[in-house]
Amino acid sequence: MEEKLKKAGLVDIQKIDPSIQVELKYSSTDNFLKKDVYGSLERGYLVREAALKLAQAQKELRKQKPGYSLLVYDAARPLSVQYKMWEIVKGTDKQIYIGDPERGSIHNYGAAVDITIVDEKGVPLDMGTPMDYFGWLAEPKREQHYLTQGKLTRQQVANRQLLRSAMTKAGFIGISSEWWHFNAFSQDWVRQHLKVIP
Repeated sequence: MEEKLKKAGLVDIQKIDPSIQVELKYSSTDNFLKKDVYGSLERGYLVREAALKLAQAQKELRKQKPGYSLLVYDAARPLSVQYKMWEIVKGTDKQIYIGDPERGSIHNYGAAVDITIVDEKGVPLDMGTPMDYFGWLAEPKREQHYLTQGKLTRQQVANRQLLRSAMTKAGFIGISSEWWHFNAFSQDWVRQHLKVIP
């Protein structure tokens, strides 16, 4: 799969900034599918412009919190893998959380990341839910509501805000349903200017 990503013109995130950590969740069984759909792929790839933005986000984070680092859980995802994932969830309650491969995902263009922050010891910050938690508690648009209800703590919300701050200052766009997902460009721009990774 790595060769496919390179042939598509994508770059290894850690070649742009070696300080960014990568732990691809779909290259293990430690994900909501409970399946390794990436095989031997261990490195995160993005289109060059997105990787440069990610390096800028790392700088923004370290301005605020020296010693902290971004940790990439997912980056470019070939459309063939999107189909695999779709087949696993089709007809289940998780189907709504995987982009229909007929429409695709920004991950399929190498222009989106699923990401968190680790502290100076390499421990992920507490964001209130794990990545790929499918429920309202993961939604940035509901954070204040759940903070008021005591289902999220001030620290958890502050950690999410720290992530959003670093990413948006570098030009990434968050989404309202997942605290961990960021697009490097708008969906319209991606579909007009980038090619799907087969």
